[in-house]
Amino acid sequence: MSATSPAPLLRVENLTKHFPITAGFFVKREVGRVRAVDDVSFHIAQGETLGLVGESGCGKSTTGRLVLRLIEPTSGKVEIEGRDILSSTPAEMRELRKGMQIVFQDPYSSLNPRMTVEEIILEPLYVQGARPGPEMTRRARKLLETVGLSPNHVVRYPHEFSGGQRQRIGIARALAPQPRFVVCDEAVSALDVSVQAQIVNLLQDLQEEFRLSYLFIAHDLAVVKHISDRVAVMYLGKIVEQADKASLYASPRHPYTQALLASIPVPNPRLRRPRARLTGDVPSAMAPPAGCRFNTRCPHATDLCRTVEPPAIEAAPGHVVACHHVASIPAVSPLAPQR
Repeated sequence: MSATSPAPLLRVENLTKHFPITAGFFVKREVGRVRAVDDVSFHIAQGETLGLVGESGCGKSTTGRLVLRLIEPTSGKVEIEGRDILSSTPAEMRELRKGMQIVFQDPYSSLNPRMTVEEIILEPLYVQGARPGPEMTRRARKLLETVGLSPNHVVRYPHEFSGGQRQRIGIARALAPQPRFVVCDEAVSALDVSVQAQIVNLLQDLQEEFRLSYLFIAHDLAVVKHISDRVAVMYLGKIVEQADKASLYASPRHPYTQALLASIPVPNPRLRRPRARLTGDVPSAMAPPAGCRFNTRCPHATDLCRTVEPPAIEAAPGHVVACHHVASIPAVSPLAPQR
């Protein structure tokens, strides 16, 4: 960012989370650590959507929960509107949580089956000290209308709704305290394709109406391209590439990003495109490889990659890549069709 750019709504610096692994029956001792998130940094501006993509198990969802302090980090810094949430007291966090909400992946397990829709939507407000009453009921009805459901659904229970409708209820719950920042943790991955499009369009409409900022976590690169302003690519706990979506999809610079884009299916079987095939499996987060974490699967890996961790460098304005050989790897998008 330039010196004249406004301060971002959310700033994350060197965020790290290591889960200890213990053993022993009577006396627990630490025998290892799962390095779920390792030195992750990014920012999100007001009204902006940052897409966070990567393979399952790379640390995307853990990052989203760390940002909201649903999980306590091992180290790092998270600021929202200049306030450090990691050093905030419980009372301060209660106030800060009004501006930070989350939409969960599973629209079934994330809604309490014993609560009515009204109780589910208004629960964040009751936690903040609000009391039930006619005004609160009107607010729940208004929120249901906002997300495209009937106001009369306030008296129903979650089992009476489809998956897409349940996710709309989850979105209404997230909107209840009037947040500025929302984590969408795989918010459409459990839905049918046609319903995914409806929910993504709803999220975009709500962003425009309420000036929301999103951290949109997903593994579907087509959905991320549609909704995001910028994209961060994560591999084994680290962000390997960040750029605006146009640059990243048109000229990916990291070999892992190129492989991810090459995995997007082509609807026309007669169109062919270059494939960046990966070999081997994702290493364990308990014992990540030395140097670049992608070196065990990278076709461009050298001895330098296997011993020295690559720094994040700006390969182009606003395009940050963590790769030793970014200057020599062709920035060609595998999405370009070839007959």
